[in-house]
Amino acid sequence: MQLVILSGRPDLYSTQRLVEEAGKAGFTTEIIDYRSCSLGIGNDSRVLYNKRDINPNVIIPRIGSRSTQFGAAVIRQFQVMGVPTTTQPGAVLRARDKFATIQALAAAGIKVPPTSAARTPSSTEDVLSLVEGAPIVLKLLEGTHGKGVILAETKKAAESLISAFHQLDADILIQQFIKEAKGEDIRAFVVDGRVVASMLRRAAPGEFRANLHQGGSSEQVILTAEEERVAIAAARCVGLDVAGVDLLRTESGPLVIEVNVSPGLQGIEKASGINVAEEIVTFAKRLLV
Repeated sequence: MQLVILSGRPDLYSTQRLVEEAGKAGFTTEIIDYRSCSLGIGNDSRVLYNKRDINPNVIIPRIGSRSTQFGAAVIRQFQVMGVPTTTQPGAVLRARDKFATIQALAAAGIKVPPTSAARTPSSTEDVLSLVEGAPIVLKLLEGTHGKGVILAETKKAAESLISAFHQLDADILIQQFIKEAKGEDIRAFVVDGRVVASMLRRAAPGEFRANLHQGGSSEQVILTAEEERVAIAAARCVGLDVAGVDLLRTESGPLVIEVNVSPGLQGIEKASGINVAEEIVTFAKRLLV
C-alpha cells in the first residue's frame, strides 16, 4: 500500500509523525511537495512529480496557507484519478477563508462570537456596531498560528486599525473580544467524526492569543459532552474529516472561533498524550476498504 503525504514542509514534526505511524501501519510512504506537482487533465489524468507519475492508494494532505488554491487543485486531481483523501478540496478552500467558515457555522446553528466584515466600509461605526463595539479582535481572513490577529481595546484603536487594514487592501474580519475566556481556548482534534484528543491553551502573560506559536502554554483537558458535540458539528459543517476546532468556554456554552484545516500535531500530542498521528493514518487506511 502506498500513501502520499502532500506537504511543503517535510521537516515538520507533524509530517514526520505521520510518516512514522504510516510505516507502522504497513504503508510505503512518500512526502510530496504539492507545490511542485504538474497536473495533466484529459483522457489520461495524471500527477507528475520530479518527472514521475504519482498514483498512490491514498493521500493525506497537509496544505499550507500560502498555496491553498493550488493545493486544493492537487487534491482534486487525485480524486479525479480515484485516489481517496483524508481532506476534501472544497473543505480546504472553505476552512482557509475565516469568514466563510464563520458563515457556515452560523448557518448551521453553531454559536460563534459576534462577527462582522466589510471590504471598504462606508462607516467604521457600522462595522463596530455589528459586534457591539470595542474591545474587538481583528483577523486576516487567511492568517494562521495567531498571525494577523490583533486586539483593539478602545473604539479609537479599532477605527485606526480597520482603516489601516483597508488601506493595505487586506481582507479582515472583526469579532467581539470575549473577556470571560480569560486568554484561554480549547483545541479539539477531530478525526472522522470523533474528537480524538483535546487540550486547553493559555495565553502567555501580556498576550491575548492562546496559540502555542505565540508563546502560549497547554495542558490536557476533558471536554464536556456539549463541547465535544459542538466540535464534531463544526468540523462536519465545514466539511473537514481531519480538523482542529478552537473553542471558547462561556457561561452560555462553547463558542467556535476557528476550524483549522491542517492542525499541528506536536502541541496536541504532547498535551494530551494521545497518538493523534496514528488516528489520522488509521482513518486513511479505512478509506481503502
